[in-house]
Amino acid sequence: MSSFVPKKDVDAGAAAEEQVVHRIRITLTSRNVKNIEKVCADLKKGAVDKKLHVSGPVRMPTKKLKITTRKAPSGEGTNTWDKFEMRIHKRILDLHAPSEVVKQITSISIEPGVEVDVTINDR
Repeated sequence: MSSFVPKKDVDAGAAAEEQVVHRIRITLTSRNVKNIEKVCADLKKGAVDKKLHVSGPVRMPTKKLKITTRKAPSGEGTNTWDKFEMRIHKRILDLHAPSEVVKQITSISIEPGVEVDVTINDR
């Protein structure tokens, strides 16, 4: 009878192991600056409300994809050109939190045109 371990003590040890703090990187990309800034602000506000360590948003350099093409389809006539450009904006947020908390934070409504990539780094 003395070797009996209450089930409550075993579960308390397992719960402590589940609350491992991860280093989580959230990468946001979009063509629209207003949308990406709104999502960044919402994510950061949610993390600060939960009292998590947050770094960012870090603004990465904007990628400019350029295409120059001739206006005339036949190739005859004056050499006139059209120039098109698409800008891709990128933001990075770093969090130190358990994975369950990150699921709650990232459940916010994401603006259209914003792509979210969540990466977990354990070292």
